[in-house]
Amino acid sequence: MSLRRPRHVTLLVALVATLALICCGGSASAILLGGLGGEEKAKTLSTSECGQGGPIDVNGELPTLPQYGPEQMRNAAAIIKVGSDLKLPPRAWVIAIATAMQESRLLNLGNLGKRNDHDSLGLFQQRPSAGWGTPGQVRDPVYASRKFYEKLRTVKNWENMSLTQAAQKVQRSAYPNAYAKHEPLATQIVNKLANGAANAVGKSVAMVCAAGGQVAASGWRIPLKATVGSGFRTPQRPTHQGVDLIVQRYTPIAVVASGVVSVVKCDEDHRGRRTCDVDGYPGKGGCGWMVEVVHANKVMTRYCHMVQHPFVKVGQQVTAGDIIGRVGTSGNSSGPHLHFEVHMGNDRTSGGAVNPADYMRRQGAPLGGDE
Repeated sequence: MSLRRPRHVTLLVALVATLALICCGGSASAILLGGLGGEEKAKTLSTSECGQGGPIDVNGELPTLPQYGPEQMRNAAAIIKVGSDLKLPPRAWVIAIATAMQESRLLNLGNLGKRNDHDSLGLFQQRPSAGWGTPGQVRDPVYASRKFYEKLRTVKNWENMSLTQAAQKVQRSAYPNAYAKHEPLATQIVNKLANGAANAVGKSVAMVCAAGGQVAASGWRIPLKATVGSGFRTPQRPTHQGVDLIVQRYTPIAVVASGVVSVVKCDEDHRGRRTCDVDGYPGKGGCGWMVEVVHANKVMTRYCHMVQHPFVKVGQQVTAGDIIGRVGTSGNSSGPHLHFEVHMGNDRTSGGAVNPADYMRRQGAPLGGDE
């Protein structure tokens, strides 16, 4: 016995088929918003996953990570609890955790003798001689965390700085760029110890999931609001190394996280031509006008098919939300959209590419116009 499909389901299928788009010279996409072909559906963040449960009990049983044991996670929980008590947004917690990871590996260090940096002590390696407090005070995780946050509050516009810039303003370290590499794991720790708070809007204490163009506490945001078209390595397009974000021509493209611009170019087509100031077409080859940015931990993001020369240059430092160009259809493209890729280890080849939809969701910045 066959079952007749309900009319509303038929209409929904027809709508998806209508919105599917041929782009980047590939076959028709069967991917829309959360659906990624045969891949796992993108998880929708609920309010409980954006910090609304608050920090977990410092004195209770705490989760651990391979890199950090119970003592270190308890210190991390104390840092988060102090930040919450001071009514600081979760972005501050991520900055504080990453700073302590660099300074002490989240261990409450005493005097290390010859290995000591002057009289530095505790989680943040604060120096009593520099006015941070007595030796006993700076070795108290609660006191040390409060002093860190108090100094952070005095830094103008810290909420919009990269993590390493904000941390350096507080710490004045001899290694000012060392903090950035800890940002991904610090984000993971905050999520584990504060019910997904790194997925919340970074500047807000309301613990609302980041959406649209808002920057999450992780330091990441979406490049633009758009319908998700062709997905990552679908059965129809197994060599498609990113996702296509379908949006109008000239829509501004924002960089998704702080980093350094590593590539700005007009990508060659299959015939070795650099013709990016005209519309492309399927089969032409190349990314058209494109930008690559290297972020903390050697994560690289790629932005393709821009309508004109990008607004940034190689070596330029950028912060999440900075506009780097505008949407176009240059290169191997059948219509205006942003082709967006994420690569690990700054590996520009297909070997370094990962699913951008999955990766961005984990950063609290899910792709899609309605997120």
